[in-house]
Amino acid sequence: MSADDVRGVSPHDDDPVFVISAAATLAGMHAQTLRQYDRLGLVTPSRTRGGGRRYSARDVEQLREVQRLSQEGVSLAGIQRIMELENHVSALRAKVLELADELQQARDAAQYRRPDASRVFAVAPTGDVVALRAGQRPRVTRNQALVVWRPHP
Repeated sequence: MSADDVRGVSPHDDDPVFVISAAATLAGMHAQTLRQYDRLGLVTPSRTRGGGRRYSARDVEQLREVQRLSQEGVSLAGIQRIMELENHVSALRAKVLELADELQQARDAAQYRRPDASRVFAVAPTGDVVALRAGQRPRVTRNQALVVWRPHP
């Protein structure tokens, strides 16, 4: 398998399939480097029952990113902080999407309960309830009652 075989993998591809030697080859680094990165927490592969490391395609991409940053002169502590912040940003983006979805569901439910919240109702001189447009006033007559109705949320 070549290093190009895992490029463009789905970001949800977390299946731990590569042993350390294969992951090292795919990432273009030595297996000892992978062990060091694991000890530092830069990349955390899955473990087998026997304790062997199993790397996913996402782990290999992460190893490549660590290598790229390292070659650009970023320290391992700096790389660790960058990765923490990137993970935090990803979690925040996921939360924003989740909240936006909840908000849309709440709006849809509110619209279902009140399909036309802009209508106003009043009592006509005859005692009938009439619908008015928002901002429109009922005709004033003597002894006319005005009823304002607001649905409960």
